[in-house]
Amino acid sequence: MALRAAATTTIPAAPRGIRALFSTFSSNFPFNPPQAAQVEKPPPAEPSTNLFVSGLSKRTASEGLRDAFAKHGEVVNARVVTDRVSGYSKGFGFVRYATLDDAAAGIKGMDGQFLDGWVIFAEYARPRPPPPSMQDNSNAGGYGNYNAPMYGRNNM
Repeated sequence: MALRAAATTTIPAAPRGIRALFSTFSSNFPFNPPQAAQVEKPPPAEPSTNLFVSGLSKRTASEGLRDAFAKHGEVVNARVVTDRVSGYSKGFGFVRYATLDDAAAGIKGMDGQFLDGWVIFAEYARPRPPPPSMQDNSNAGGYGNYNAPMYGRNNM
């Protein structure tokens, strides 16, 4: 009995080996884990008639997206972005409304709602950034760079 009581009242031993290096119980190791970085959210997008919808199910089709958002206003176009090979949804899409008021009602009515068993998120779409120009990479060689010198050929 005394042995059992002693076993339950003993202080757990500090971890040994590699685990001691990463243990929070080990006070002799001067490593302080980094604090969670504060990620700045981008500013909210300007109101437009085009909405970005994320969190879509793989089963969601463009028609289903249109029907769900048509309850809140006149939908001009609804498109689920799909994978070229498999044809399944990539999990996001775009809905274009006729007016800004309809778009605001669509966000208010559909953001955080269930569609095909998944919670979806709706927000104003941000404009696509311009593609990088070829002049920016004029001194970089490699495949596909047509501004680089052509080696092994006579440049006449």
